[in-house]
Amino acid sequence: MSPAERVDAPAFAPCAVVPIYNHKDTIAATVRSLRGHGLDVVVVDDGSNQATREVLDELARQTPGMRLIRLPGNQGKGRALSAGLLAAREAGFSHALQIDADGQHDVADVPRFLAAARAAPRAMICGRPVYDDSVPRARLYGRYLTHAFVWLETLSFQIQDSMCGFRLYPLEETCAEIARAPFPSRMDFDTEAAVRLFWRGVPVHNLPTRVIYPQNGLSHFRMVRDNVRITAMHARLVAGMLPRAPKLIWRAALRKTA
Repeated sequence: MSPAERVDAPAFAPCAVVPIYNHKDTIAATVRSLRGHGLDVVVVDDGSNQATREVLDELARQTPGMRLIRLPGNQGKGRALSAGLLAAREAGFSHALQIDADGQHDVADVPRFLAAARAAPRAMICGRPVYDDSVPRARLYGRYLTHAFVWLETLSFQIQDSMCGFRLYPLEETCAEIARAPFPSRMDFDTEAAVRLFWRGVPVHNLPTRVIYPQNGLSHFRMVRDNVRITAMHARLVAGMLPRAPKLIWRAALRKTA
């Protein structure tokens, strides 16, 4: 842990932020597991259908420590997460654990994420997926193209997986970056948020974590639409890297000599 990660660290007060769009069958287990780890939970309903809304209303009534935010219509995962992160910061939390509502992520790893963030409060703790045989091969191999772009955009191998939706953010720096320029509204959120926070100087720690694709799981990834968005995102980020290249190279040199 570097001095930049230690000095003048804020009080550690984490919560969880869960975006949801129509995952009515898995959200209760996710929220209850997070509460079992002592986390307050901000659930952001991104314009779900009526059946999911009813499940969320009942869950909020039954669950102390859960806050429900509703967006007016479906605006995308990125918009839901940004709303949740800003709300968490306004409520006085110092860190927010992002986790999906569909049961993909291993909630048993929450203590490991919290311990890593407590040890390095200024760092972004990124999940590095460990997949089983349930992962679609096209999705698995397609990730490597994004990995290569991210390594180019950061001139670094520090971010081992920018697409995993299991991540813990330091809220002060994250919300300051949202205020500077909003993050993307949809599936391009995770990667752009990771790259821009790295540019901002936020340290990155990577944690291996089990990720599954539940049988008959509901995916909101749209092959054509979201790949077009991701391609445009990488074009923006490569362009953004160019003026930052001298600083990024200097930071990499300092890491090697530290």
